Amino acid sequence: MLELLGFYDELDDRPGRPNGSIRDAVRPAGEPDESSLVVYLDAGHVLIDVMEAGRDVITGDAHRHSLGCSSPVTDGTWLWRLDFPHYVETHHVLLPEAFVEHVRGLNHQMPALVTARFAPHYNEILPLIGWASAVLWQSTEAVLEPEPRAVMGKAEFDAAILAQERNRPHGNWAKPRKPRRG
Repeated sequence: MLELLGFYDELDDRPGRPNGSIRDAVRPAGEPDESSLVVYLDAGHVLIDVMEAGRDVITGDAHRHSLGCSSPVTDGTWLWRLDFPHYVETHHVLLPEAFVEHVRGLNHQMPALVTARFAPHYNEILPLIGWASAVLWQSTEAVLEPEPRAVMGKAEFDAAILAQERNRPHGNWAKPRKPRRG
């Protein structure tokens, strides 16, 4: 069975998610190697690309994983949402010691996904995270190597948002317009 990370109550419309409330997991500081743990989480195998946008459930702000935020991601042993690295680097959410030891044991390198070992777990875990209607594992490849994917860093994302806000003409676009003359 796959272990679950970051499936919090606030990230779903159904209460009783496997990892409880995210507010209980927030800490003032993270692990000493938190940045390496975030890189590891960002490098995971995306199982299903979800076309949606979400915001940080604590601050309400957009973040670097807003697009496709609930896409399930794995390393073959653990399963998390695509936006979980955001909560680790921004809110320093508590990581299970078993996960931290697992990643450190891999020297923070994403392993290949071995289909024969992974497929049965995929099929049994998706209904538990609300994906009961997901298609069963269909990969015919024996081993899936991690594919590099471009992931914008938090500082880069924050700078882009700041630049976008500075480039808005006349301030806020949500400002009501003046009525037209008749």
